[in-house]
Amino acid sequence: MYVKRDEDGAIIKVSKVQDEECQELVASGDMALSEFLGVAGEHDELTRSDLDFVRVLEDVIHLLMDKGVIRFTDLPDAARDKLVTRQSLRRRINDIGLMGEEDDVI
Repeated sequence: MYVKRDEDGAIIKVSKVQDEECQELVASGDMALSEFLGVAGEHDELTRSDLDFVRVLEDVIHLLMDKGVIRFTDLPDAARDKLVTRQSLRRRINDIGLMGEEDDVI
C-alpha cells in the first residue's frame, strides 16, 4: 500500500497504487496503516488465532499419524523439521513445568 502522511507523520490517505499524493510504500502489516484502516486490534486477533490454529494442525497431523493415515516420512522435509522442533520445545518446556497438561503433546 502507498500512503500520504500529514506534517506530524500520521497517515491521511492510502492507495493500492503509487500516485502523485501517495508516494510512500508501506508494508501491509505496518501498525500505523492498520490503525488508519481501523483493523489494528483485528490484526492482533488474527495473529493469536493463527498461533492457536497451528496447534490444531499439529494435533491433526499427530492424530493422522497415530491412525496410520499418513506416516511421518510422508511429510515434506520442512514440515518434519518443524514438527520435531516443536515437539522438542514442548518437551523442554514441560520438563521445567511451564505448561499445563492441556498443552502437552499428544
